[in-house]
Amino acid sequence: MTKSWRFAVLGDRHRALGSKLEDWNGMPTAWTYESDLSSHHVAIRTKAGLMDVSGLKKVHLVGPHASAVLDYLTTRDVSKITPGRSAYACFLNEAGKFADDGILYRTGPNSWFVVHGSGAAHQALTAAAAGRNVAMVFDDDLLDLSLQGPLAVDYLANHVPGIRDLKYFHHMQTTLFKKSVMISRTGYTGERGYEIFCKAEDAGEIWDTILEEGAALGIIPCAFTALDLLRTESYLLFYPYDNSEMYPFEDEPYGDTLWELGLDFTVSPGKTGFRGAEEHYRLQGKERFKIFGVLLDSDQAAEPGDLLYAIDRKIGVITCPMVSTLTGKSMAIARMDVEFAVQGSKISVHGKSGTVQAIAHTLPFDDPKKTKRTVVG
Repeated sequence: MTKSWRFAVLGDRHRALGSKLEDWNGMPTAWTYESDLSSHHVAIRTKAGLMDVSGLKKVHLVGPHASAVLDYLTTRDVSKITPGRSAYACFLNEAGKFADDGILYRTGPNSWFVVHGSGAAHQALTAAAAGRNVAMVFDDDLLDLSLQGPLAVDYLANHVPGIRDLKYFHHMQTTLFKKSVMISRTGYTGERGYEIFCKAEDAGEIWDTILEEGAALGIIPCAFTALDLLRTESYLLFYPYDNSEMYPFEDEPYGDTLWELGLDFTVSPGKTGFRGAEEHYRLQGKERFKIFGVLLDSDQAAEPGDLLYAIDRKIGVITCPMVSTLTGKSMAIARMDVEFAVQGSKISVHGKSGTVQAIAHTLPFDDPKKTKRTVVG
């Protein structure tokens, strides 16, 4: 097991819930609890759940050149992101391939807060900031508590004035239980949800109070792996588990294009000059695969790495499977040959337990118009 080098502030709470605190991104993380993951999935889809996602890396960029650094490194036109707003963005390498993703929060005219995953964003930010008039601070004293689900706003409305008016991908500096926090209308579940960024010294009280008061609404603590169930339904990719770093091509270096991953929407219209831009545009139409859905004729989940076939031809691989407790459907995210990534294409899934018939299915499976996560009021 990878040795964690970061400290889990809420580790005692997670252990009390049955977690063994396995590593993710250098952070001891509650991948599972003693409670059933399917109950976490149902809670977030129907009520609300609280997760500790502090393993995400959090970086402050402050100074006159902060915007220029982010404009070069990411796919977004950061001049369009005003204070109080944020945007989901991708980081590319020089070959125009996906290197990481994250959310860019503008906290002031010359100040930014970047939250990213386990890819190469931190190294890229460090290199780009060198020699610039910008200060970069990795902030591991800041925890990220994610309250997700349709009743999250009802709970927070009792404590945070104006929370119902906070729009999708907006954030506010406020207080919760008399503690200074930043609350963001973002998440990784496909539901209406909020990320609560708080100081480490306040995290225990905030965690405990939400779970104690929220119990009447059905709010429960949810483990990190529950995100796999939610993201499969909602077409949310997780580096490197859906990428060529996990499922490499023969005789090719690691790396996937945004066109292949379906993340080309993160490139602001007309933007050029960002790292990897020329290769990104050159590779349009040269997709080797597409991220696509698979709907299985089964009541059992497939396994990551199960192969997809059309008759006797291998056409892809499953990266993230699940069976929905709410719908009973067996579904998956997959890397699929482009010609078969069409709704209704007949395919089969080949795994250790045998062969299952399936069809290719558009993503997302749940809430395709994304109305739940964007609703106002």
